[in-house]
Amino acid sequence: MKKILSSLLCIGISLAAFSQADYYITGKVINKNTQLPLAAASVYAQNTTFGTVTDSAGNFRLKLPNGGYDLAVTYTGFETDSRRITTADGNTRNAIVVELKEKQKEMEEVAVVSGPPIVKNGWEKYGQFFLDNFIGTTKYGHDCAVENHEVLKFYFNKKRNRLKVVATEPLIIDNNALGYKITYALDSFVNEYNTQVSLYSGSPLYAEMQPANDAQRIKWHDNRLHAYKGSMLHFMKSVYSKTLKENGFDVQYLYKNNGNDSAIQIKDYYTGLNYDMDDSTKIVEITPNQPDVIVLYTKEKPGDDYLKASGDTHTQDQLSIITIAPQKAIDIEQNGYYYDQNDITISGYWTWRKAGDALPYDFNPQ
Repeated sequence: MKKILSSLLCIGISLAAFSQADYYITGKVINKNTQLPLAAASVYAQNTTFGTVTDSAGNFRLKLPNGGYDLAVTYTGFETDSRRITTADGNTRNAIVVELKEKQKEMEEVAVVSGPPIVKNGWEKYGQFFLDNFIGTTKYGHDCAVENHEVLKFYFNKKRNRLKVVATEPLIIDNNALGYKITYALDSFVNEYNTQVSLYSGSPLYAEMQPANDAQRIKWHDNRLHAYKGSMLHFMKSVYSKTLKENGFDVQYLYKNNGNDSAIQIKDYYTGLNYDMDDSTKIVEITPNQPDVIVLYTKEKPGDDYLKASGDTHTQDQLSIITIAPQKAIDIEQNGYYYDQNDITISGYWTWRKAGDALPYDFNPQ
């Protein structure tokens, strides 16, 4: 698996194009218990094509375009480490030291904590359900394939009516619709059957596939552009650059009163969102006056597959709702990266587009 990860990382680096100012992140990866260096550990910016591996002394140096990222560090048999980095981290001479903890009989511990034993023939029983709710059922999701589903372990808690899925190694996903090979370090996937809510978390790294011909290259670009338009990434970049209206977004407040919901139009999007850019860091902070924000993408209607699944055949726009935790602000970097992501809940159209429709932060629509 380390060899697979290393080759994917090299592909991602060789094909990455830097269209803006760059900075370097340097550091060292060590075993927390022994303090010895870990060679060939994977170090990458999540949701991008940028990554590298550590040398024999555990050192790494990673070049990134300006913006913010979640830096992930993975090594077989060790827990994944993730930390937020930004352009300012490239200006310091202090190298990052990442201490990875060894996994201790992970599968047995999961079984003890969650209660139920591993499900026999879990892939046959729950595999399609997992794919539908993790990769998605859009046309792009249907064109994805998991190379190593045998690394998935399924646990079902009958008392809680809950399914939990973990992976012993990163998933290798071929997105044949968008032209990406994705190495996805899945932390966990949980589905609550009582509430019909699925939640998953992990650290994806993208690598460009090699097109067979020019026709496939053009098709991939067209599909990527279609996946990008109206997406969460497109919205965050539009907020940052103050181009919401030009890019087809309409922003409204969702006002709730005694069980009745109504939409309130915002005359000035950026005043309503309390848009504020820090002159030194170039980070944009938004603190909406209402916790529930309606986001409409008006340049394209929802697809028939979404209308059929949602049961709402009258929807004319791609409607999503962002709910921000009380007294919390959302910070947005110039590449569309936003945090703290745990303070945001998404509902509506964006939840329909899952991992199979996702793009790396460094995707350039131009």
